[in-house]
Amino acid sequence: MTAAARDESRLRRFLTNIRSGVALFFREPPPQGRRPDWPPRGHLALGALVATIVVTVTVFALDARSVAGARALPPTIVEPFRYITDLGLSGWFLFPTAILLLLLAAADRPALPDMTRRVMASIAIRTGFVFMAIAVPGLFAAIIKRLIGRARPFVAGEDAWTSLFLVWRSEYASFPSGHATTAFAAAVAIGALWPRLRLLMFSYAILIAVSRIIVTVHHPSDVIAGAITGAIGALLVRNWYAARRLGFVVAADGGARRLPGPSWGRIKAVARRLISA
Repeated sequence: MTAAARDESRLRRFLTNIRSGVALFFREPPPQGRRPDWPPRGHLALGALVATIVVTVTVFALDARSVAGARALPPTIVEPFRYITDLGLSGWFLFPTAILLLLLAAADRPALPDMTRRVMASIAIRTGFVFMAIAVPGLFAAIIKRLIGRARPFVAGEDAWTSLFLVWRSEYASFPSGHATTAFAAAVAIGALWPRLRLLMFSYAILIAVSRIIVTVHHPSDVIAGAITGAIGALLVRNWYAARRLGFVVAADGGARRLPGPSWGRIKAVARRLISA
């Protein structure tokens, strides 16, 4: 086989692996499989009402005061948060997970041992879950915030009501906070896969949310709405995966439970095999 033919074969296999991964995500749940249980509609409606009240009360009670308070902070406090807040960018999660998925698609081939391919598939499913759990609510928030067009604090100051609806401009994209959406989606997603990291991830999410207020790019109501959007969005994606038995499974009580993944020892063994191949 010529070099050109080999390259064409690798590209075809790479594209096939990507298509297979996407198809796996969109496949129908098993006909007899359990579906994740959700609270009754009345409870969901009550939860939505409570969330709406909390956000509305925050607008009246805290938003203007938070701007004045943040502006009164000394630069020695504000400046570190200008660096911390950038850790809430979705790219810190989406780019590495996307690259890992592409590398796995490029490395997978029928000639590999069955166990190696199983471990790679398990890693791909969990990596894909983290990517989707952050990307889906993040995309939703990005659209909503530009439709609402709420002015950021550094534009409107202590006026918490200035909005330019349907204006796709960054300075009028305050509600909800995209950083808070990303941070809380990541906390829920990573915490669902690795429960021991929950405290660390939720501490990170809260820190990002606070940083957005301190650097006056968001109001408290923005970060609360972003936190709700990110957390619920990640849970929806988790339930989507559980219904299809991808990294999660629906338990007898209707809750989503994570499936055991490969051990670190096995992952390292697979990595060494791929690197030496």
